[in-house]
Amino acid sequence: MASVIEQCQVAPPPGGVAEVTLPLTYFDHVWLGFHRIRRILFYKLPISKPDFIQNIIPPLKNSLSLTLKHYTPLAGNVARPLDTNGYPELRYVTGDSVSVIFSESDMDFNYLIGDHLRNAKDFYHFVPKLGEPKDAPRVQLAPVLAIQVTLFPNLGVSIGFTNHHVVGDGATIVGFIRAWALLHKFGGHEQFLSNELIPFYDRSVVKDPYGQGMFIWEEMKKKNLDMRDIMTPPPEHKVRGTFTIRRDDIEKLKNLILKSRRQGSSTTLTHVTSFTVTCAYVWTCLIKSKDAIGEEMIIDDSVMESFGCAGDFRARFNPPLPQSYFGNCIVGCVTRSIRHVDLVGKGGFEIAVELIGEVIQKQMKDEEWVLNGNWLKVIDDIDLNRFLSIAGSPKHDLYAADFGWGRAAKLEFISLDNEDGGIVMSLSKSKDFDGDLEIGLSLSKTQMNAFAAIFTHGLSFLYQV
Repeated sequence: MASVIEQCQVAPPPGGVAEVTLPLTYFDHVWLGFHRIRRILFYKLPISKPDFIQNIIPPLKNSLSLTLKHYTPLAGNVARPLDTNGYPELRYVTGDSVSVIFSESDMDFNYLIGDHLRNAKDFYHFVPKLGEPKDAPRVQLAPVLAIQVTLFPNLGVSIGFTNHHVVGDGATIVGFIRAWALLHKFGGHEQFLSNELIPFYDRSVVKDPYGQGMFIWEEMKKKNLDMRDIMTPPPEHKVRGTFTIRRDDIEKLKNLILKSRRQGSSTTLTHVTSFTVTCAYVWTCLIKSKDAIGEEMIIDDSVMESFGCAGDFRARFNPPLPQSYFGNCIVGCVTRSIRHVDLVGKGGFEIAVELIGEVIQKQMKDEEWVLNGNWLKVIDDIDLNRFLSIAGSPKHDLYAADFGWGRAAKLEFISLDNEDGGIVMSLSKSKDFDGDLEIGLSLSKTQMNAFAAIFTHGLSFLYQV
C-alpha cells in the first residue's frame, strides 16, 4: 500500500548544542507506559513522483533539520534508568536524529480524506513506528519521534507523525508541526517563527512542593514498562468516521440549555461553552448508539458512565507557565460517574453538559488539587469500558499548518483505534469554516451507523423546535 522511496535520519544542523537533558516532571511520568500518539495530515498537492523526489523531499529535510535546532529533544530519546537509583529524562546528544520515511502509495487519496466511513486499518500504511529501544550504560534509550511523508501521485501528500507522549502534550507537538510548516513554507527563514513557536525549556518553573515527581516514578518502577512501539492495526470491522457540528448547531445546543434554565431545570449549569455542549452531545449520542445496536440487552440502575478530557494547566499556575513550555502540562478532568439510564433519558444532554462544565470549572481552577497529586487519582474509580475521552483540542489548529501547499485537506488521529477500553473521540477546529468543530471516531461499523443516524437526527430536530 505504501512503497518506500527513501528512508533517512534527519538531525539538527551542525554547530548547535552538543547535548540536552531534561528531567521528567510529574506531568511527564504518567505517560511513560502510554500508547504512542499517531496523527496524519493530508494535503492536496498534484505533483508527479519525479517532482516529489527533486522538489519536495530536499526542502522538507532541510526545514525539518532547522526546526529540530529549536525542538532538539525531539531528535533524542527518553532515557529510562536500568538501575533502581536513576531518574528518567529526555536526552539528546550529537548524532541523535529523527527517522523519516518518504514513500509512495496508489491508494485512493480522495477516499482517505473523506468524511464517510473508511476502514480504520487503511491508515496504518501512512504512520511510522518509532525506532527500537537500545541499551546504553545504565539506561535504555527509546526514540520519541518518527515521521513518514507519503506521495499520492498527482493528487496529494500525507505527513504521518508518531510520538511518545512522554516528550510533550498537544501544545508541544502542534507547536513543532507548525514551526516546521512555517520554516518549509518560507524557505528556512527563521524570522518567520513567532515567539510562541520557540520552546521554553526551563523545567524549574514546574512546582512540585509535595514531591509528586519522585512518588510517581517510584510507582512507575514497579510496572514492567515496555519501551517498544507496538503498532497493531485494528480489526476489519473497525471504521473511521468524521462528523461536523456547525456553529449554528452549537448555538442551538446552547439555547437548549438556556431554555432548560428558564423552565426551572434542577441542573445548575454554570459553564456552557462550545466545548461542553459538543462533548455532551456526542457523549449522549454514543451511549444511545450502544443501546440501539443491542450491544447490551440489560442495563440496570447500577451501570455508570464517565467522561474525561485533558486540560492545559500552563496558564493556571501562579505564576503561569509560558504557553510555549516544552513538555507535558495537562491534567485529567474526569466527571462524576452518572447512571447510564439518566444519560439516555429525557434531560440526558443537560445532565451531561452540567457534569462536564462542573469538572472543568472546579478542577481547572484548583492549583492545590494539581500540586498534591489528587488529579492522578480521579481515574482510579471509573469503569474504563464506560469511559469517553478526548484526543486533540480545538485550541490547536493543525489544519492551519501550511507547508506552502495551503491548509490541510484532512487531519486524522490514528490513536483513536487503541483498544485501551472505552471510546476516544477527536475534537478539532473544522477544516472549512470558522466556528465549526470536527469530531473523529473509530467504532465498529454497526455502532458507527447507529451513531451517525442518532447524531444527524438530533441536530435536525434542533431546527424544528
